[in-house]
Amino acid sequence: MKRKNNFTLNPDEIFRYSRQIVLPEIGMAGQEKLKESSVLMVGVGGLGSVQALYLAGAGVGRIGLIDDDVIDISNLHRQVIYSESDAGVSKVSVVEKRLLELNPFVQTDVYNELLTVQNAEKIIAGYDIIIDGSDNFSTRYMVNDISVFLNKPVIYGSVYRFDGQVSVFNRKNGPCYRCLYPEPPPPGDVANCIVGGVMGTLPGNVGLIQATEAIKIICGIGSSLSGNLLLFNIQDWDFQKIKIVKNPDCPVCGKNPVITSLINYEKFCGEEEITLPEEWEISAPKLQKMMASHKKLLVIDIREPQEIQICRLAGTKLIPEKEFVRQPDRFNKKDQIVLFCRSGVRSARAVTLFRDKGFLNIKHLRGGIIAWIEEIDSSLPRY
Repeated sequence: MKRKNNFTLNPDEIFRYSRQIVLPEIGMAGQEKLKESSVLMVGVGGLGSVQALYLAGAGVGRIGLIDDDVIDISNLHRQVIYSESDAGVSKVSVVEKRLLELNPFVQTDVYNELLTVQNAEKIIAGYDIIIDGSDNFSTRYMVNDISVFLNKPVIYGSVYRFDGQVSVFNRKNGPCYRCLYPEPPPPGDVANCIVGGVMGTLPGNVGLIQATEAIKIICGIGSSLSGNLLLFNIQDWDFQKIKIVKNPDCPVCGKNPVITSLINYEKFCGEEEITLPEEWEISAPKLQKMMASHKKLLVIDIREPQEIQICRLAGTKLIPEKEFVRQPDRFNKKDQIVLFCRSGVRSARAVTLFRDKGFLNIKHLRGGIIAWIEEIDSSLPRY
């Protein structure tokens, strides 16, 4: 749908937004600014699905939705824009439908795809404000860098267990994400929501703050979080606002930037897919046979303790990944060892490390316990 260039409010819109228009800080002029504005939401999961509803409700004229994911039942405890009947459907298509049901005066641009190095510039260039609701470091660094190159403000948010973070980067020559986090954490240091968990209401809190920051920036009211990182914990409602200083030596936004084009962010963040030699892996059926016949086989579950509350394999030993990789001396290099985690990512990482240390009899379960559930025992709960 081609967007009209008339941003004057019609009588139906004035009535719809009247409770917002009567705010002296917003008024008719602020509401027209909202209608004229465009916001791109990177990700419509826990953060983006909340942002989308409130930005559409507030009257943001054009909303971009980019996400290649489909709805899973495990999303619903925190992504409440979706319903159980939406399972298996693309997230962006459902969000678009909900937004137009909420407010037919908004325009939605739908990108049922990943944001990548190949498409980021073309997509992001068309929006006034970028809201980062992604859940991985490679996307965060990419969104930051391209937004610096294109001079676009980024409203950042992240969630972990009970903790939320929000900031505004690259606004009016303010600090960028790399000024706060010059380097990503080592792979495995920060667990995602699948492993670490998240309280369902936390993404709602963070997404609402991000949407609020967007409305404030568009209308020119209040003070934004640019130059500050808001940290809060919803268990005790402890809020902190930490000052962020622009780094003159920042490799992207500093005085002499050394990163002037997009890079391989998966490699930079250690998030590249690990491809192991075939002899380093074992399938679920083969492991089942080995466990039945090999008395000295060590099968080690390197998941976190809270994960085994959901499902576990009988006859296996729990040693969480961080503990396991720190103590190679507790094992004999001749031991027959098989590692597994949820999906095979952590176990592949640990096998690589141990193979490099001379453990030539160690393998990992390809596909993790999910593969075991799919191929051996479907009675075990998935997560």
